[in-house]
Amino acid sequence: MIKNYLQQNANIDLTEHMQTQLKIYCDFLLQENEKYNLTAITDVEQVYIKHFADSMLGSAAISKNATLCDVGSGAGFPSVPLKIARPDIDITLVDSLEKRINFTKTLCGKLQISADFYHARAEDFAAAHREHFDVATARAVAALPILLEYVAQIVKIGGIVLAYKTDESETETAVNACKILGLKLEKTYNFTLPDGSKRCLIAFRKVKQTPIKYPRGQNKPRKQPL
Repeated sequence: MIKNYLQQNANIDLTEHMQTQLKIYCDFLLQENEKYNLTAITDVEQVYIKHFADSMLGSAAISKNATLCDVGSGAGFPSVPLKIARPDIDITLVDSLEKRINFTKTLCGKLQISADFYHARAEDFAAAHREHFDVATARAVAALPILLEYVAQIVKIGGIVLAYKTDESETETAVNACKILGLKLEKTYNFTLPDGSKRCLIAFRKVKQTPIKYPRGQNKPRKQPL
């Protein structure tokens, strides 16, 4: 369903095994959706386009054997599809809702892929995992300045934060956050998904240490964005 698209746009060759994994993923997601409130998308074709293909596009920005942390991982997007497409990477999923972590644990067991899981708020996880990962991803989490504050701390110097957005307009609002957090806008990747919708992946390089006080607690990143 998305094999040719991913080959042309992300240099990903979906093997039969990967396609089987995606079918298992889709079936389990839709089966458990009512219980866990995981996605508003319940059409199979749209799951493949809006969740699987969309998530896998991030592969273009991720180096070989990278350690990747997905903050606000929800139903496993983008980290689990990325792991399916890129078995070389190591993934860690972080979510503040235990039921979503339980879902992704069971999911990864069904898919027979390894991952680490943390039921934690982003600021608490960041305090315990400073400069720990090569890549941090976030999809449908928050406006860009807020998102960057939540994830910058966990990325190694030289690593990247990869934000999934519909376009690059938010980069203008994130200039101050980047300056404070030690990030530099490196590249934007613009795609058109098979259904015609737009997707922009925004990569920020971490060029210096993030001050230890970030991310702030008590929901301050959302109440008082940088």
